[in-house]
This record gives sequence, structure tokens and C-alpha cells, in this order.
Amino acid sequence: MLCPIFIGINLKHMLQRTLPFVLTLITAVSFSQKKILDHSDFDVWNTIKNEAISSNGAYVLYSLERGEKDHFFKVQDAKGNFVLEYDRGQKGEFTYDSQYAVFTIKAWKDSVIAMKKRKVKKDKLPKDSLGIFNLNNQSLVKVGPVKSYKIPEEWSGYLAYQLEDIKKAKKENEKDTLQEGKKKKDKPKKVGKKNGYHLVMLHLESGQQDTLRFVTDYSFAKKGKYLAYTTTGATKESDAGVFVRNLETSVTTTLHEAPKAKYAQLEFSDSGQYLGFIADTDTTKVQLRPNALYLWEEGKPAAQKILDNNSAPNNYVVSKHGTIHFSEDASKFYFGLAQPPIEKDTSLVDEEIVNVEVWTYDEPRLYTVQESQLKNDSIRSFTTALHLNDKKIVTLADENFMETELGDKGNADIALVHSSRPYDLESQWTARRYYDYKAIDTKTGETLHEFNKIPQIKLSPKGKYGYGYSRVDSTWFSYNLRSGKPTALTKGAVFYSEENDYPNYPFPYGVAGWTKDDESLLIYDRFDIWKMQPETGEKVKLTDGRASKTVYRYLDLDEEEEAIDFNQPLLLSTFNETTKDGGYASYNPKTNRVVSLVSGPYSYSQPKKAKNEDKLIFTKQSFQEFPDLQITNLNFKKPLKLSDANPQQKEYNWGTIELIDWISLDGKKLQGMLVKPENFDPNTKYPLLVNFYEKSSDRIHRHRHPRAERSSLNYSFYTSRGYVIFNPDVEYRVGYPGESAYNCIIPGVTSLIEKGFIDKDNIGVQGHSWGGYQIAYLVTKTDIFKAAESGAPVPNMISAYGGIRWWTGLSRQFQYEHTQSRIGGTPWEYPSRYIENSPIFTIDKINTPLLIMHNDADGHVPWYQGIEFFVSLRRLGKPSWFLNYNGEPHWPLKLQNRKDFNIRMAQYFDYYLKGEGKPSWMERGVPPIEKGIQQGYDLLEGKGED
Repeated sequence: MLCPIFIGINLKHMLQRTLPFVLTLITAVSFSQKKILDHSDFDVWNTIKNEAISSNGAYVLYSLERGEKDHFFKVQDAKGNFVLEYDRGQKGEFTYDSQYAVFTIKAWKDSVIAMKKRKVKKDKLPKDSLGIFNLNNQSLVKVGPVKSYKIPEEWSGYLAYQLEDIKKAKKENEKDTLQEGKKKKDKPKKVGKKNGYHLVMLHLESGQQDTLRFVTDYSFAKKGKYLAYTTTGATKESDAGVFVRNLETSVTTTLHEAPKAKYAQLEFSDSGQYLGFIADTDTTKVQLRPNALYLWEEGKPAAQKILDNNSAPNNYVVSKHGTIHFSEDASKFYFGLAQPPIEKDTSLVDEEIVNVEVWTYDEPRLYTVQESQLKNDSIRSFTTALHLNDKKIVTLADENFMETELGDKGNADIALVHSSRPYDLESQWTARRYYDYKAIDTKTGETLHEFNKIPQIKLSPKGKYGYGYSRVDSTWFSYNLRSGKPTALTKGAVFYSEENDYPNYPFPYGVAGWTKDDESLLIYDRFDIWKMQPETGEKVKLTDGRASKTVYRYLDLDEEEEAIDFNQPLLLSTFNETTKDGGYASYNPKTNRVVSLVSGPYSYSQPKKAKNEDKLIFTKQSFQEFPDLQITNLNFKKPLKLSDANPQQKEYNWGTIELIDWISLDGKKLQGMLVKPENFDPNTKYPLLVNFYEKSSDRIHRHRHPRAERSSLNYSFYTSRGYVIFNPDVEYRVGYPGESAYNCIIPGVTSLIEKGFIDKDNIGVQGHSWGGYQIAYLVTKTDIFKAAESGAPVPNMISAYGGIRWWTGLSRQFQYEHTQSRIGGTPWEYPSRYIENSPIFTIDKINTPLLIMHNDADGHVPWYQGIEFFVSLRRLGKPSWFLNYNGEPHWPLKLQNRKDFNIRMAQYFDYYLKGEGKPSWMERGVPPIEKGIQQGYDLLEGKGED
């Protein structure tokens, strides 16, 4: 009887001793069986695109984009059941009545590439088709090939699509030619960009179709059952025209016809009662186009000419580029007038044309800015109003006050016009813009008030107030546009950035919006939402986030509503600055109470609500959890996960992420993100990659799926391959950005080394743009990094100060004097700051190998900065490599170039930090004769650096 007891005790004792070892062994085996991410795995990862919820909340659609190539279209019901899955489908949308889902169908990307390799002509490549899915009987109709399609915005029943079927068009045109008694040798007109495409009107319920030939433009009324379209004529002899079809009566009205006329800006009023358009009936090539403005009113047999160049006011002409639209109440018709163009002398030949740029020192806009805005300047128009009750024309904007803002969806009796021209010159270096404003009576054109040299202001939804933020005063303000009375709303209170470290006045935290009838303005401070009375500045705090360091922000669930409805609860986002947890909360305006709905260690999305039901879709994500779609109601109880985009993730060695703290060299407590391999062992020494920009720890819960990044490390990729990643926050001292980076980053790295799991001899650093500059600075001050990648760096702040941001044409001066580069003045005011912060002057101290990427079409940082860096390193014989992706901007955008960059950067760090083989491109480069042919990825024999 004793023996079993004795054996049981020993078995229990044995299990207690061996179980931890067994579990550890099982865990190790489990992890060892997991895959390691490679570059080819980028092609199997999915992202969710174009998600939408039906108006009745019963269905959700989206597409999965796999490897940035093909899409896989999905429709699910609110219970999660799949009602449609269609390969190659994308860009889906629901009809307003939630009866149909419509989506585009594209060819397989690889099949198109294969055809291009076979030199198939462009017009023979596969065209898009259209899928029309009936949600009631779950039947699918496929039509095409299609050029475009449209569905009504706020009514249902019809769908219109343009066919791109050249063979069908040819047969129909030949039939028309024969019917008109013409000879067969007369060539029928071809469909295409010039002549238009055949438009099919499809009645969705009955399936009945009607084909309209050679349509160049078409548009549904937002609410009324009308379709407008323009044509180039069914045959060479027929006139072009503008037509409106009443879809309830099937009656088509011809609004305008003229031989070879061209039309622009086809626009309905919301109800369909009115239609406006521009017509050009001149068939010659005159530079000043004889545009005429037309207006059609429901029930009228034709459109009425309102204005042409001869009758336009103030020596203006009718612009075909000025946006035509109607006020929501259909009381006003807005259009654009323009100054006559500067006509070219077309008789001159090349030998007679002087080709010189003339820059002047005091012109408001730098020549390069004017050049970058040349197209916009050439088509600029000035907003003008036509009052539909009496056909009175009122000019609102002009060449002195060129920009217009309309209130209450165009209904308001007051408009704002403004100009920044008097202050454009100084904004080149101040990074602050000022404007002169006029409040204009839209009925008379009279100037009610002028506000000079003030920051940008916006209109309240009803147009009663102008409001804005003055950085110089750090104050929100409002203007009563009827009386002109100004009110300082937040004077003496902190509604501006509490952590501003720019050599400039602080930015605000923003606004949530206005309540109905312009009663109150909701303004953010760092944590909370405040309700402000625009006439008095009286304020009430709606939330109480400061005590817990919780940031509350309003989430707009109805994009069409310009005002916030205080008669119903408001949905808020939450973010805790300490834990970085996100979530949702509900604010009840009647009780002034905030109730947390959901929160946790995730980043939550902006939800999308069903138009007519209290259903919405949202995502939550973390480093480990992909942001799959979920559906729920407004209280977020029992959310249902719909998508499962990447079930394969569990097969891979992934990673974990955590916040860490340390103290900077100047005594500041800092935070950063530490990313570890999933199979992390604290007793193992890991290579470390440091990646940073400014402050990133607030984004700790962002999911980073495997993909070819354009300029950064892909965290999941590198942790899967055995790297630890450290992303430290950086706090800056004005005048000393480089030193600030050193003081924050280096002690963070050394604190990790002290933990015992970092291999101090194998630490790399990577960053781009501002991060690339800081890396260039760091490696002149420390040898702690064994290898560095510096993208689009600025090694020379003096030459960069005088550079141009080529995308915008702006001078770079403001960046150094007042924004990110944080020098705080000019080179002649602070020459020592420019020199101390420029790595070029201490480049001989660099002992760290450098991989530099800087592209020749960079519109942010002049690429000659990267060249300066590289040729100086080359002059000193420092190990360095330079990547220039031709024609690419600040980052490589083309997929093949991003893949190439990710391969080269991984090979580079693997060679230096993991002792793997050296790729041939690092040994001998890629000579121009081999460019685009041999990539040099092959590894040479022998191990890398240990």
C-alpha cells in the first residue's frame, strides 16, 4: 500500500523538476518550426482597401490587395457571412438603396506584365470590366470592357457606364453610316478620348439598357432623377451637344447643339432643377477661347446663355476651369471669371525666341514658386455668383482678392475673399502666412468689413463667423462677419502645443468643429475638448482627460453634416499619453458625461457609419495584430470581426514591442520603442538596429506588416530575422539639433547594452530625411555604430539653407530659421550653429561605413546634398555606397525600386552586423553598362565582418 504512494510522490517531484524544461523545449521547437520572413513574403501579404458599409448597415465590402498587385473583392453581411468573393475585384461601392454592390474588375497584374514583355500594343491590353452584384438574389452580372462608371449619390435604380469596346462601336457606326445613305468608304468615327465613348444606361431592376453614342462627359443629379451628358455627335456630320434625360419619363431634352462644340463643367443643382455648363463653339485655334456660360432650368426646352466673353463684366472672360456649382438651396449659381490670357506670338521661330529667366529680389513669390504654380496661374479664375431669382451677377473675387470661401454650402449671404500677396515675400523665411480678408455681401458684392494682416481664417458652417488661430498671440479668435467684432477666445489659456521645440510660435491642437446654427465652437487643448461661445469667449470643458493624461478627440461620423449635433451623443477617440492605449468614448451633451466604450493596447481607426442605421465598421491594430475589419453598433458592444486578411502570419516568427525609459545626457526622461524577435532569449546577444525620426513612441501600437518600405526599416521583417530594433524619442534644443539627437539617442543605446542582450559590437543605425541628417551628424561624434544607412541627408546646412524645395519651388530658408532644422536664425546671424550642426565640417571623424540613398528627383531635400556627403567620404577613402533611383522623388515609390532598396539595405546590414556574405554590388558597384541588367545581389565567397 505504501509503494504506490512513494511512486506518486517521486513522479510528482520528477514532473516538477522536468516540466519547465519540457515546456521550454516545446516552445523552442515550436518557434524553430516557424518561418523567417524573406523579401518574397512581401508578395503574399494582404492589406484592406476601399472598405464601405451599406446605407442600411446590412453589408460590408472591401478588397484585399495582395503584395501590392492583385485585389480580391469581398462582400459580407452583418453576421460575417460571405455573400460574394471575386478575384481581381476592387474599388467597390454600394448603391444608395443598399440593393447592389458595384465594383471594378481588372486583369491579373502578372498577365499584363507578361503581355507587355511580348510587346503587345497598349490598345490590345486587357481593359477593366464592371461587376454588378444583386444583394437580394445574390446574382452577379459582368459587363465591359468599361472606361468609367457612375451611380447616383442619393437615389437608386440606374447605373451608367462608358464602354471601351472598339469593335462594337465600329459595327454600330457602320450601321449608322449605311442608314444615312453614305458610302461604305466613309470611315466611321472611332470611340476614344477625342470622340468620346458609348454610354450605357442600365436600369438595375429590369436590366433594360439604352446606349448613348460618343459621350464625352456625364453626370447624375445628386437627388433628382436626371442624367446629363455631352456628345461629339454620332457621325462626322452630326452636331455635338448637351442633353438631359429624365429617368422617370425617359424624355431627353436637347439643351445645346453646335458643330464640333466642346463642353466643360457639366454640373447639376442637388435636386436636378438646374444644370450649368460651359460651351466653346469656335472650331479655330484662337488662343482666347470664346467660352460661354449656359444655364438650363427644369421644364425649359433649351439652355439659356448667361454670359460670354463679350458680356462678361470688368474686362474678364468666362473660364472653363472655374468650378461650376450651385448653392444647396439652389438660390445661387457659382462660376468662374478670368483675366484674358497673355497671347503668344506664334509667328516666331526658335531662333527668335529669347529663353531666359529673370528673377527679382522683391517679387512676392520666388521665381521657382511661380514656375511650379504656372499651370494653376494660367487657369486661375475668380468666383462669381448668379442669383437665380433675378439673374443678377455679383463678382466676389478678383485679381487682388483671388480666393473665395462660401458659407452654409453656398447659401450664406456673406462670403470671405482673401489674398496673401502683400506678405508672400516674408513668408519665405518666417514660415508664417498672413492674409488680407474682405467680408463680401453675396447679394450686392459690397465689402462689409476688411481684416488686414491676420492669420488664415475659416467660415463657420452657417457663415456667421470667421475664426482662426494666431500663432504670434497663441490664441484662437473669431470675427462676427456682420458686425466685424473680433473676440479673443483663448487669450491667457493654453490651447497651443505644450511641447513646442521649434524656433517659432507654437501650433494649436485644432478644433472639433461648430455646433448647429454656429452657436459654439469646440476647441482642443492638449487633452480635452472645450465649448466656446464665439461672441464672448465663455468656455466650458466637456471632458476631463488631463488628470489621467487621456487625449479626447471628436470623431465625425457624417461627412455631409458641417455642424455637430448636440442633441445626440458624440463619439470620441481616446489616447493615453502614458500607456499609449487607444479607444472610443461617448460624450452625452445633455448630462455632460463621458463614458468609455472600449480601450486597450491598440490603435483604433476612424469608424465609418452606415448612413441610415447605427451600425459602423472600424479596425484596431497592434504590432502583432493586423487591423482587420470589425462591425458593431454605436456602443461597441459585441463587435464582430469580419476580415481575416493574413492568417499566414501565425506561421512566421514575428516580434513583440514594448516601451522603455531612459535618461538623456541633459537629464530628460525619455521614452522609446523596443522591438524584439518573437523567440527572444534574454541570454542571447542580438544585433541592434536603431531607427528614428523625432518622436515615434505614440505610434507603438501601429501594425507593421511585411512590405517593401520606401525609406525605413520594416520592423516585422528585421525582428523575424533576429534583429532587435530600438526607436528612441528625441527632444530638441533650438540651435543644436545634432547635439540634441546625440544626447537622446546614445544613452538610450548604452542603456540597452547594459541590459545584457545587445551585442555591443554589432549595432547599426538607419533613418531618412531628417533622420538621415541626424545619422550623418551622429557618426561624426561616435563609433558606437558598426554600420549606418542615411537616406536623403543634409550634411551641409549652409549650402542647404540656400537650396530649393523643388516640388513647391519654395526656398529652404524657413526650415532652418523657424521649423524642423531648428537652427533659429540665418547663417550670418549664427554661423557657428550652422557649422557645428553640419557633418561636412567633421566628416574626417567618421569611421562608420555608410549606405546613402538620395534620388535625383527629390523635391524635398536637394539631391546634391547626398552627393556632397558621398564624394567627401569617397575623397577620404571611407567605406560608403550611394543609391540614386532615377526619376524617383524623396523616396522610391515604384514597387520594383522599393524592393531593390529593401534587398540592398538588408544585405548591407546582414554583412556588417551578422557576418553574412558580402554582395557583389558592395564590392564593385553596378557599372552604368550593367544598370538595370545586373543587380549585384549575388554574395561573394567568405563571411562578412564580425
